[in-house]
Amino acid sequence: MKLLKSLKQKKRYIVFEVSQECSLSDLNNAIQEALLNYFGQLGISKASPLFVKGGGKRFILKVNHQYVDECISAIILIKKIKSIPVIIRSVIVSGTLKKAGAKE
Repeated sequence: MKLLKSLKQKKRYIVFEVSQECSLSDLNNAIQEALLNYFGQLGISKASPLFVKGGGKRFILKVNHQYVDECISAIILIKKIKSIPVIIRSVIVSGTLKKAGAKE
C-alpha cells in the first residue's frame, strides 16, 4: 500500500554559500554538529536535514518545510570549520532541486 501524497513530507532545498573553500567532509561534519547543537536529536529527526550536493563554495541542504528558518539559523551560526574562519550565508530556498541547482 502506497503512502498518500498528503501524508508525505514536504521538502525544501536551501542553497548556502561558504566564504572559504573547504573539503566536503569537513563541511558536512560542521553542519551536522551545528544542527545537533541547535536542534538536539529530536529536532533533527523532525527537520530531517540531508546534505544533497556541494561543489566549490556552494552546497544544497534538503529539509522539512516547517524547519527552513531554524536550519538557516543553525548553519549561519557556524563560524569556524577546522580552525578556518568562515562566513556562511543562505542564497535561496526552493521547492525543487532543479531550481536550487540552477542557483548553485
